[in-house]
Amino acid sequence: MTGQKPAFLLILLLGAAGAIAGGCAADQSAETPASDAVFAQAFEDRARDLQIEGRGTVVRILKDDTEGGRHQRFIVRLASGQTLLIAHNIDVAARVAGLGKGDSVAFRGVYEWSDEGGTIHWTHRDPDGVHPAGWIRHDGRTYQ
Repeated sequence: MTGQKPAFLLILLLGAAGAIAGGCAADQSAETPASDAVFAQAFEDRARDLQIEGRGTVVRILKDDTEGGRHQRFIVRLASGQTLLIAHNIDVAARVAGLGKGDSVAFRGVYEWSDEGGTIHWTHRDPDGVHPAGWIRHDGRTYQ
């Protein structure tokens, strides 16, 4: 069964990507998005370096991380209840303007496991053009 998890994650991720791509402009529905199952599996598997998309509600705005590259940080809660720390590099991309508690955001980046739900980073373009670009969508604007 362990050998089937990567294929399972890939199938879920591809399905979730289609669902997110088709629904980013729409308001978040009351139903749990398919991507939430991918996040739940990634958390269970303690996954790292997983390119992923999702949508959540901002539940807390944190102080910027100013050690090394500067990062705008905030916590989102998925419809499933899982929380994620978003670490958005503001040395590479513009700060998400007007972000507040209760706001809906969509995002694409790299998931890294943590015991608190996970962290999403690489929510921006890669200046070197090597890494897949990520983004954050908030209030009709895309930040990358």
